Amino acid sequence: MSKERTLSREITATQIPSGDKQTLAAGTKIFLHQTLGGSFTVQTDFGLYRIDGADGDAIGESVADHRVHTETLEGGAPNPEAIWDQLKKVYDPEIPVNIVDLGLVYTMDVEKVDPAADAAPDASPAYKVSVAITLTAPGCGMGPAIAEDAKSKILLVPGVSDAEVRITWEPPWNQSMISEEGKMKLGLI
Repeated sequence: MSKERTLSREITATQIPSGDKQTLAAGTKIFLHQTLGGSFTVQTDFGLYRIDGADGDAIGESVADHRVHTETLEGGAPNPEAIWDQLKKVYDPEIPVNIVDLGLVYTMDVEKVDPAADAAPDASPAYKVSVAITLTAPGCGMGPAIAEDAKSKILLVPGVSDAEVRITWEPPWNQSMISEEGKMKLGLI
């Protein structure tokens, strides 16, 4: 199938590298670059964008099912394995290896948060996921787009009520942080 496509309907896409949401009009010509992690990286006449898999039909692709099929842990806490699985669906638009296997995820913490003062007495407990990531280079402009993609995928995990993804530069990333699987995909071993 051709990688040149035309949007069949208006969609909201994430601009790369800023991470800003933009509306792309029906009839916009695109070139499909990458289809990993349940999203699509496309080139338009006015820049690169990431299109969510739920909008795949607008570019002639299958609609991705983003539901996370897992149970919460005791007390309604999100399953950490499900969060890691979601992070493995996040890709730099230019590198065909997920951010976990690239070694870009430094920490992932789940914290129970106090309910809001106006919450119902029988409200479910709330859990916030905080993730620290880095990028392959300090000058990489993809940070906001990758962080936004990670956050949106984490928020799909049952039991997660809030998510924060922050970028850090300590320690600096290097190729030794890439997993064996990632190195095989990149042809490094």
